[in-house]
Amino acid sequence: MSGSELLLTTFNGLSFAGLLFLVASGFTLIFSLMGVLNLAHGTFYLWGGYLGLVTLGATGSWLLALLVGALGVAVGGGILERVVYRRVRGMELSEVLLSVGISLVLADLALARFGGDSLTIDPPDALAGSVSMGEVVVPKFRIAVIVAAVVVAIGLWVLLKRTKVGAIIRAGVDDEEMLDALGVNVRRVAAGVFVLGALLAGASGVVGGVFFGLYPGADAEMLLFALVVVVVGGLGSLQGAVLGGLAVGLVYSFGVTLASDLLYFILFGPMLLVLVVRPRGLLGGRH
Repeated sequence: MSGSELLLTTFNGLSFAGLLFLVASGFTLIFSLMGVLNLAHGTFYLWGGYLGLVTLGATGSWLLALLVGALGVAVGGGILERVVYRRVRGMELSEVLLSVGISLVLADLALARFGGDSLTIDPPDALAGSVSMGEVVVPKFRIAVIVAAVVVAIGLWVLLKRTKVGAIIRAGVDDEEMLDALGVNVRRVAAGVFVLGALLAGASGVVGGVFFGLYPGADAEMLLFALVVVVVGGLGSLQGAVLGGLAVGLVYSFGVTLASDLLYFILFGPMLLVLVVRPRGLLGGRH
């Protein structure tokens, strides 16, 4: 591998890591407070992308498409949390089966509405095209994704570590009963976190529609990547989502370039090793 190929592969890995973090951060936020392993998260991602695609086609505004994709999924996630998830909270098997059922239903509805063809979201005009970075030429949009992931990571860190809301969220993770006894509406906090996680999934669906397109099965693929990210980094850990996203993004990019036939072995082999050595993930338990 030449120097320019190494740089380009690394850049592609970092940009993919940015997308993975946007998806996995919402996934791990929902798990960290609510303890819900929301396996419908990938379908939230897919529907966010489709809502953004429809909005972009109707208005021509990429920013509006991003907002509609994110807010539309956030509203839908809030309704599901209030009507469905809240009723089975604390029943782990029921939660998992319910989220799988919701995922299948939403995926079929997406297939019925948008068909089975792969659809692509065009990047915003300001981020179309490429830019030279030394010896390599890289898409502007991927640079923007890396920057956006860094901004979101900092924003979530500030929210969780430097605000009263974040203190309540972390307290709910450690001792929900005590928090409830102090008069905090734990259900409302949990619902807010679920909506935030759904919003991140919807926004990342619009971004992912530019990266890979939107098609039946994209939800399962992205959910699988998100699971690997949070398992490697540690369930319930924002720092773990950052570390896991970087690891999976870079491993995937170099795997595709160097040994595409062994891609899934290269991707899942380290995950299995992490599970054996550190079952809670590299940074599991840190919030």
